[in-house]
Amino acid sequence: MSDRIENVVIVGSGPAGYTAALYTSRANLEPLVVEGFMWGGLLQTTTDVENYPGFPEGIMGPELMQKLRDQAERFGTRFLTDEATELRLADEPGGIHEVVVGGETIKARTVVLSMGAEHKKLGVPGEEELANQGVSYCATCDAAFFRDRVILVVGGGDSAFEEAIFLSKFGSKVVLVHRRDEFRASKIMVDRARAAENLELKTPFVVEELHHGEGPYERVATLRNTVTGETEELAFGGAFIAIGHEPQSAVVRGQIDVDDEGYVKVQGRSTRTNKPGVFAAGDLVDHTYRQAITAAGSGCQAALDAEWYLRDTPEVPTPESIPHGDLAEAQWAATRS
Repeated sequence: MSDRIENVVIVGSGPAGYTAALYTSRANLEPLVVEGFMWGGLLQTTTDVENYPGFPEGIMGPELMQKLRDQAERFGTRFLTDEATELRLADEPGGIHEVVVGGETIKARTVVLSMGAEHKKLGVPGEEELANQGVSYCATCDAAFFRDRVILVVGGGDSAFEEAIFLSKFGSKVVLVHRRDEFRASKIMVDRARAAENLELKTPFVVEELHHGEGPYERVATLRNTVTGETEELAFGGAFIAIGHEPQSAVVRGQIDVDDEGYVKVQGRSTRTNKPGVFAAGDLVDHTYRQAITAAGSGCQAALDAEWYLRDTPEVPTPESIPHGDLAEAQWAATRS
């Protein structure tokens, strides 16, 4: 275990983590980013990004992440391309947090959590092969690529219906597939979908397989009726999987408050968690927007919250920080009473 105590350790990367690193490094806090082996977040698996401000011609997802990382590094951010396997978070203001990485323990006065969330997958044959080649998980990001084509949407909740209604403005036809005749979505969302002329609700079906079709832009889904067992094939240009997200909060559950879905809870409009000196940003906390630009914005907030916390919170002394001896031990005991 190193004796160094970091001002800021950022766990995770993506737009939130790298923006937090940029702001804290420009504040001379010398942040350390534990960015994970799959650094860059979900945008590392995205091709064209056309809705991030400042890039009128669009930019590839991995290139955008590299630029954000390079910008943070320019101002002194350090990176560990490894996974945080354990966090031991202090309960008292000014306490020292510990982040375990590769068997080593890193001490920190503040921690920014930005581990993000993963799209839930169908887990059917062909899904991985067609990812970013006809299969997407974000309508806002990729709808324009499937203009005037048949679009498949999989899901039955509000998110799936929101995606389908949005996509109906782009596709020649949208087919929403759900395993039951009843939907989890609110009645108003179902009514809006039924009112759209080019939107079909196809129930009760599940997707069994996804594969290439005959044309260069054609894909095919094998659908199975959950009642009769019969199968049929649906040709489409783009498919959007909208069955939810899985926040990557497992490493802090039991210490940090999370909601029923596992998203980290923050206080009001801040990024503060229930642990003093621990902040959370990006898709780890965001049920609603889940965009690169909103994640970057919350990363900025987390950086400022961490900076203000360090400015206003005295550090709790540790046994190593004061001389040894009977008097020193008495002084240390007094700080803990």
